[in-house]
Parts: sequence; structure tokens; C-alpha cells
Amino acid sequence: MASIPVPKTDVNGTTAEGHPVQEYDVIIIGAGFSGIANLHRLREDGLKCHVFEAASDFGGVWYWNRYPGARVDSETPFYQLNIPAVYSTFNFSQRFPDHRELRRYMAHADRVLGLRKDVSFNAKVNSCEWNEKKSQWEVSTENGLRARARWLVLCTGLLHRTHLPEWEGLEKYRGLVCHSGAWEEGTSVRGKRVALIGAGATSVQIVQELGKEAEHLTVLLRRPSYCLPMGQRAWTAEEQDHFRAYYPALFAAGRNSAVGFPAPRLDKSVLSASPSEREAYLNSIWKAGGFQFLLRNYNDVLLDRESNKIIYDFWKTKVRQRLTDAEKQKLIAPDAMPYFFGTKRCPLEHDYYDVLNQANISVVDINASAHPIERFTERGIKLGNEAQDRPFDVIICATGFDSFTGSLTHMGLKNKDGVDIKEVWRDGVKTYLGMMMHGFPNAWMVYSPQAPTALSNGPTILECQTSLVCDMIQSLRAQGAKSIEPTRDAELEWKTAINAMVENTLYPYTNSWWQTANVPGKKAENQNYIGGINAYEAECREKMVGWKGWEVVADDEAAGQVRAML
Repeated sequence: MASIPVPKTDVNGTTAEGHPVQEYDVIIIGAGFSGIANLHRLREDGLKCHVFEAASDFGGVWYWNRYPGARVDSETPFYQLNIPAVYSTFNFSQRFPDHRELRRYMAHADRVLGLRKDVSFNAKVNSCEWNEKKSQWEVSTENGLRARARWLVLCTGLLHRTHLPEWEGLEKYRGLVCHSGAWEEGTSVRGKRVALIGAGATSVQIVQELGKEAEHLTVLLRRPSYCLPMGQRAWTAEEQDHFRAYYPALFAAGRNSAVGFPAPRLDKSVLSASPSEREAYLNSIWKAGGFQFLLRNYNDVLLDRESNKIIYDFWKTKVRQRLTDAEKQKLIAPDAMPYFFGTKRCPLEHDYYDVLNQANISVVDINASAHPIERFTERGIKLGNEAQDRPFDVIICATGFDSFTGSLTHMGLKNKDGVDIKEVWRDGVKTYLGMMMHGFPNAWMVYSPQAPTALSNGPTILECQTSLVCDMIQSLRAQGAKSIEPTRDAELEWKTAINAMVENTLYPYTNSWWQTANVPGKKAENQNYIGGINAYEAECREKMVGWKGWEVVADDEAAGQVRAML
């Protein structure tokens, strides 16, 4: 039978006694930005929804990431949901909010929208299976909750499952080892010897804080990050009250842009500008802060090697003006470009290079040709080409995440034939439009692989996908459909198309988590649709007309009810 809309006052996900398996229209997994957006929209559409969340509160990535310096590098007002009831009554204190403020924002959204009554917290999903006979998803959690629903929305996040390399002797180490994604708030490193493994965005933020506290901080890196100036500033409530009238126009412009920020790229090549003209323009977008140096740069930076090198050399000069230690310059801003500029995430920094200049900071190259990590010892780490191990009181692993797929492949998600998704994706990720998968009827992903995800402002792309998901569900219900899933040919066509997009760019020459290349044993492949959010949404909506690339199965009983109502 087709789902029947229920009054909003009756929408409640609380498990009732005597009903061990709860029935819903939609089950949502994850209560971060994506889960909140989908819950709000689907409830507005009159559907009975419930969210299962492994954490004890809202927040998603911002619930788990509490390490020193944890901060978003997408700027306000764009890093928030386009929900007037929420944004009209909340003020951010900074251009780039930290993890504490983002949790306050989530709590505010909960209070304003009344979200909590439809969420089960501390409910980690461990089984998610399709019941072919009932055309429903059956979900269970580690704490014994069970539920069924026709529609399933997976909002499990892009960077959730932490990745910790397998090092010899780790169990022997007697000091404190922690991953940045599982940091215990209140941990102090004052007066301690600290090792920080990794040099990505998380490491950059940690260095800025712990470099001012630790007795000595040693950064162990393979490749430096190309950091850009954050341009942090405080926002006053009065400024935001005046500015808020423009939010609808700004959000609309962001949604109709490539990456969620309405900043057009310069329609000119690097080599067509004179050196003086180029220098002046690059300085102007550098001073703007945030990602504007990337977004407003010349149009061939990611297409032409010579143009890319010119941009790298400009960046190197800027960094060396602040990072004046000659030995550290060789590792952090080397003469030879370690990888093409912009093909790996460029973190935003405030005083990272100034902190690195301090005498209590060491930077060590752990590549195989230099000082690779050989093993952990009782007191620290033994590096290659060194006679003794290095003693550390604390070792922090900023070693990243099992990106894109890690949260999906560890929740017991199985296709209609009972095959776990980790097996389905063993030889590579396969999706249609970065949102659905063959063999998984009525199941959608939001903030997902094979979409513009990693190259976009988070709230903008997830709201784009949320809108697509919710519109699809409403259309299917109106048509009396029982199930929908993409064809194998549609998946192959989509993967071929997104790979073709990057063939003539510089992206394929750099391995990173953008390509799931950071986890040993995991297939390294392109996971990004680089055409931009606006082009992506237009393409998805064109495919929805006539359900191109999908198999739709009608629900005869529901279709009869629809005809009777007409």
C-alpha cells in the first residue's frame, strides 16, 4: 500500500512498547547536516520519518571532531542550511566557525524545528536489508532497535570512519596515542613531547594550537599541504541582522554556482596575462582570504602544467615570506612542486607558518627515501636512517579517514540479493548520479561518492541532493511506484562520464583521499563530478524526466488508490 501522509503532530519516531519493529515511510541514517536537511524536508512533505544516529547528539562530523583547532573552512553565511526558521534566529561569531559553535548551531536547529522527537541517538546501525516481499528496508541497530520503511536515505557522511595505518609495535608504546577524529576534549599536551603524524588539513589546525602549548612538537610528513590564508574575522550580531535580508539571494546564487560559493573564475588563462598584471591580480585574490584564491583564479590552472607551476611559485613565495626557516622551507614549500597546485585539498590557515617557525617545532620527512616510520617502541617511534628511536609522550595520528565509502561499508548494508556493499564495491565504486546503486531499491545516498561532494561547500551540495531525493520520493509516491533502482548500464555510463571529465585535467596525477587513494587495499579511482553543482543538478533533473536509467516497479494496489482518488 502506498504511503499516506500523516499530520505533522502525529509524526513521532519514539519506539512504543508492544511494537518491537517500528514502521515508517522513510528511515534516515545519520544526524549531521544531511540527516537534518532530509528529516526537515520529508516531514514538510507529510512523511513519517525516523533518524538513527550512532552518536549521542546531532552534529555528524562536528560531533566527532573535537581536536584542538577543529574548524570549518567553508565560510558563513554559506556554511549553514537554507532554512529561514533556523538562519533568521542564529548568529555566528566568526567567518569560519569552530566545532563548538557548529554544535551550538545544530542544537539551535533542533530547538527551532523540533527534530529530536524523530531521532534515536546512540543507535549505530549494524544491519540494513531489503525485504523483497514487502518492498521495505529493514534496519536494526547495535542497541536492539528495529524498524521498517519503504524509503531509505543514507546520510552517513564523507569523512566519518577514521583511518589508522598498521604500524609495527604500536601495542608496545606506553604513551598516549590518539586519532584526531577521536580526540578527548580536555586533553593537555602542555610541557610534553608530541609527535603529529600527517600534514593535511587536520594537522594544520592542530599545529596552530598545540605548537603553542607542547614542549616540543614534531610533525612527521610525506607531502606538505598548500595552505591558503583564512582571513578569519569576527562577525557582530548587528552585521548579520543587516546582512540577513540578502541570504535568500546568496543561497540561490551559491546553489547555481559550481562549488556553492558565487565566485566566478576569471575567464582568462595564466599565460595570457603579463607578469605585472598577473602579480597584481593574484595578490588581490590572495588578500580576499578563504577559497577565493582557488575560485577566482585563472581558468587554466588545473589544465596546463606551465600555468599551474606559475601559481605554485606565487604560493611558494608567499609562504616563504612567513616561513623563514631554510630547512623547514625545503619540506613545507620546496623549490620543486611536490604535486600540482589545486589537485589536493588546500587547507585554510591563520598562523600555521608562523608557528612552524618556532624553535620548539620540528618537521621530519617520512618518505621512504628519507626517514620512514619503521616501528613504534615503548617510548616513541623509530624512524629509518636514524640510530635511535625518538621519545614522545603523546602521538597524534592525523592520518585521515576511510573517505567516501567507509561509513557505508561498515553498517551491514546489503543489496536485494543479500550481498554486502563492501563486496559490491570491492572492485570499485558504482553509482548512478552519485545517489543510487543498482541492486539497492529505494535507497539514496546524500553527500556521496561520484558527485561534486569533495569540491563543494558541504551544505550546498547536500541540499541539492536532498532536494533531488525528496522530489523523487514525492513523484514516485504520486505515481504509485513500489520501487526504483538504477540499471547496471546507467551506473557504467555515469562512471564513464565522470572519469572522462578529469582525463584532460591535472587531477589524475595526484593521489589523495579525493581518489580514495589514502587507504591501503582500497581501489584508487576518481570519486568526483567536477562539472559543478549547477551542472550536476541540471543533469540529474533531466534524468528524472521519464526516469532515464532507472527501473521503476509499480505498486498495483497503490496505483489503484491513486486512480480512485482522481
